[in-house]
Amino acid sequence: MNEQFSLEGHAFIPLHNLLKVMGWCDSGAMAKAVIEEGMVLVNGEVELRKRCKIVAGQRVSFNGQDLVVTE
Repeated sequence: MNEQFSLEGHAFIPLHNLLKVMGWCDSGAMAKAVIEEGMVLVNGEVELRKRCKIVAGQRVSFNGQDLVVTE
């Protein structure tokens, strides 16, 4: 199932914040840890930068969950 996340007028959202906002991680610290461990994919590629700027059109996957970022 593909979820969507709207940036609601913002240019981007940092990756670790997105995981927290979506409820995929209980805390920012947990989000940063799973990113550091290589468990998060952005557009199908492992992303290790915790503050990677996620913009509209990108796909983020973690732990069997998948979402597309919209404007």
